[in-house]
Amino acid sequence: MEIYSFIVAFFRDGGFFLYPMAAVFVAGIAIAIERYIVLTRTRLENQQAWERITPSLRVGNFGEAMKQAEQSASALGNVLCYGLLRARTAARRDDIEKAMEESLLEVIPRLDKRTHFLASLANIGMLLGLLGTIVGLIAAFSAISTANPAEKASLLAASISVAMNNTAGGLIVAITLLFFHMLLEAKTTAVIDSLEVAALKFVNAITERGAGLAPPPPAASPGASAAPVMTRRAAAAQGMA
Repeated sequence: MEIYSFIVAFFRDGGFFLYPMAAVFVAGIAIAIERYIVLTRTRLENQQAWERITPSLRVGNFGEAMKQAEQSASALGNVLCYGLLRARTAARRDDIEKAMEESLLEVIPRLDKRTHFLASLANIGMLLGLLGTIVGLIAAFSAISTANPAEKASLLAASISVAMNNTAGGLIVAITLLFFHMLLEAKTTAVIDSLEVAALKFVNAITERGAGLAPPPPAASPGASAAPVMTRRAAAAQGMA
């Protein structure tokens, strides 16, 4: 109850700018919670997908691995699908790696989505607090210069309260949202690193099992290479004749 009374008094004494500041704070917290849930779910889905696909890769059963990757709705399953599809038509390691890099370029923006908004909202909240502080100080100076001597003390105290509450509100918004931004950036980096490590292990498993799934190029038939030789011999014999 005391906390509730403190918050009510804080907004009552802080003036107008605390309300848009509170809206910025709520929007930032909502984004932080949504991103945290998405990243946590993505990490768990990637771990489960890797645990299902790894046994098939170890024994070289790429058909079963492809089936498991297609059934998975995880980011890792999407990346491995790209690699397996390319491995069916390309035997070179570089081609498979390029396909998986292309898939990572599609996955990473979805992981970074809206996280950068937190830094911008933190700056907006801090600037709103600064604006409220300036407005409060202007009101304080006006009270000193124009108000009646009997009212100067109360007006000055109210104006200073507005300035200090806005400063405190701006700092609270900025510090909180920047903390969540740092936390989510670290979590996003960890998820992206795990995807890159899994992609590298996948490429190694593919190349160790026979340089991919693509069939080797057809070898030239012996007759095709012998024909030019017989032709040259025949021409030489004809010249000697």
